[in-house]
Amino acid sequence: MSTGLRYWAVIPAAGIGTRMQADVPKQYLSINHKTILEHTLERFCAHPKIEGVVVAISGDDGIWKTLDISSQPKITVVEGGVERCHSVLNGLRALSEQAGSNDWVLVHDAARPCLRKEDIDLLIDTLEGHDVGGLLGLPVRDTMKRADTTGTIQETVDREGLWHALTPQMFHLGTLIDALENALSKNLLVTDEAQAIELNGLQPVLVEGHPDNIKITRNNDLALAELFLSQQEND
Repeated sequence: MSTGLRYWAVIPAAGIGTRMQADVPKQYLSINHKTILEHTLERFCAHPKIEGVVVAISGDDGIWKTLDISSQPKITVVEGGVERCHSVLNGLRALSEQAGSNDWVLVHDAARPCLRKEDIDLLIDTLEGHDVGGLLGLPVRDTMKRADTTGTIQETVDREGLWHALTPQMFHLGTLIDALENALSKNLLVTDEAQAIELNGLQPVLVEGHPDNIKITRNNDLALAELFLSQQEND
């Protein structure tokens, strides 16, 4: 049963992607004649349940306005921050001017261009009546090792109950603003939204998504993302 709440998206895209060793931030690298960021934003702009999308970009970004998608009416632009959590919070604060505190927000990595519509649907359908919210994830299937700074194994970690955290991560707007503000007030630079929610004593739900929802962090990820996008077009 529908809750009557609206759904929005926030995409932090102010990073510089140093591990890619490219001339432009990784979100502006090209796959199939479109930037990674365009692929990502199109997933949300085309989704019928997403009311609007806030994208956070760097203050000195000179590429964004050259993209056709920059004029998409669903998109609002805000200036990003030093870390991901700052960019997300800037986006959420801007969103609060048009969205309700109980509305749902899906925060998604700019560098995950292979997100499937069916995974957005699954996240929304699974969590729309939940008190807290949650995120897409994948159960860990490999044997896990903990190592020191030299790469020497210190222990084998029991993988039972371990998940890879993916995005989108979906929470109520007001709850997520409070959680991020609380974390930052304690100088905690959380690496995802679920961590901030957890620090506020709440328990997000993990929803299993597709393994092709990869995050592009290194050069060889580009070819893999191109393959996945081509496969999705043929599904």
